[in-house]
Amino acid sequence: MRDGHGTLVPLFRTMNRLPGGLMLIPLLLGSVIGTFAPGALEIGGFTTALFKDSALPLIALLIFATGTQVTMRTGGPVLATTGVVLLAKSVIPGLLVIALGAVTGADGVLGVSILALLAAATNSNGGLWLAVTGQYGRARDRGAYIAGAINDGPFFALLFLGASGLGEIPFLALLAAVLPFVLGVIVGNVDAKWREVLTPVPNIVIPFFSFSLGTGINLADVAAGGLSGILLGVLLTVVTGGLVYLGYRVLLRRGAESGIGFAAGTTSGNSVATPAIVAAADPSFQQYVGTATSQIAACVLVTAILAPLLATWLLKRSGAADTLAKESAAEQEAAA
Repeated sequence: MRDGHGTLVPLFRTMNRLPGGLMLIPLLLGSVIGTFAPGALEIGGFTTALFKDSALPLIALLIFATGTQVTMRTGGPVLATTGVVLLAKSVIPGLLVIALGAVTGADGVLGVSILALLAAATNSNGGLWLAVTGQYGRARDRGAYIAGAINDGPFFALLFLGASGLGEIPFLALLAAVLPFVLGVIVGNVDAKWREVLTPVPNIVIPFFSFSLGTGINLADVAAGGLSGILLGVLLTVVTGGLVYLGYRVLLRRGAESGIGFAAGTTSGNSVATPAIVAAADPSFQQYVGTATSQIAACVLVTAILAPLLATWLLKRSGAADTLAKESAAEQEAAA
């Protein structure tokens, strides 16, 4: 029996009922298929292109589309929010990890190396941030995705390791990550029609690039990360998400809306590759790569589950969830 929208099975609405579900459910499905039936995605053609190799181009499209929604009227708040997210999610955690490393050395603590801590703590899952802020955030929150574009990958890990003379900052790679957003801002302000055309992009591309990212997460690696990886994921959600929450409350003065800051307490799927990239720059870290990679894979899944749940719980507890959901929908409709 179909509902009033002609829907036989409400797949999309069911995914949206779960905080971050638009990204989380495809990510988990991709992980299952990538682990137990990887050959199904290697048949080539459009199937491989869409379901296995689409993550980077679709994320790039999402970054561009998000930029088109940032008008001159919202630019100031977007930059302020982006700055707070970067400070609380990347800079402060990175400094704390480096301070710990000065005491413990590269081995870190409890079997978690400084490499694993930096790779997992200094970046965030931008797709999940967009999924949560698209449901509960304002334009300034969605625009702060640029923080995810900057901190995604090995950039901050190399930056902080570079403070000890290790690694180099890949400036061109950093520029390449930010450029689609900047171009989107320009296009959206020059021609409002593009803003209208690209408004539905998040709902379209998030499930597909999430599935593609999931295919690169082997559940065996997550299991190998064991208890240390799971505990690290819980710790990072609470600590780094809590820092962004404090930034929202103290610096941005968002009051009851500050709970959305916990949506930044995640580890990006791309960070699974960070240990190997760092070791390529400095072979002395090679001994930590295997364990760090498995721990980070666990962090990706644990934080993707906990962060949106915690953010949504706090927003509902503060009474801001319903208001933000309505205002977010109204803002996106007005932007169209």
